[in-house]
Amino acid sequence: MCNNPKSASGFTLLELIVAISIAGILMAMAIPSFSDMIRNNRLTTYANELVGSLNIARSEAVKRGVTVHVAKISTTTTSYWSESGWAVFVDTDNDHNFDPPSVPPKATDDILIRSYDKLPANFTLMSNNFSNYITYKSDGTSNNNGSFAVCDNSDGNNTAEPYTSRLIIINKMGRIQMGKDSNGDGIPEKNDNTNSTSCTSP
Repeated sequence: MCNNPKSASGFTLLELIVAISIAGILMAMAIPSFSDMIRNNRLTTYANELVGSLNIARSEAVKRGVTVHVAKISTTTTSYWSESGWAVFVDTDNDHNFDPPSVPPKATDDILIRSYDKLPANFTLMSNNFSNYITYKSDGTSNNNGSFAVCDNSDGNNTAEPYTSRLIIINKMGRIQMGKDSNGDGIPEKNDNTNSTSCTSP
């Protein structure tokens, strides 16, 4: 019986080179999208941390019947909240700063409710009207109205560019809301519907 020889199957060198080239192009296209996704997730996470801390302060103020502070952990750093982290606490000595507990503890020590770490390098958190602290009274109102901007400031220009920032807005009633992007340009808007263009004075 005569057997027909079978041709060998597989990639030729040319086909392999073409396949690798296509894979490289696809990876190059995917990397920026993946980086954008990571940045957006981080911005959302950091903004949610701040919103969560403000909500905790407001609810604790109402529950405890006292004024509760959200303040930078250290006021000796720059005005960036992101460089020191922040704390939710009852300011027993009313100096608007979070003071570490005494050893041994004293009745005048601040009462820490929750603390938050500083943000990673290149991410900034600043406010226009709350340079060092914001307070919530026992009726749930805040000491001022203002906003916070969370930015990916990798280029160092302190500008809220498309898809690189989140805006948190607080009014005198203590209500907290995220700035919306109603026109779809990637930049959150203030209460007057204008873009929040600054990371240092939102």
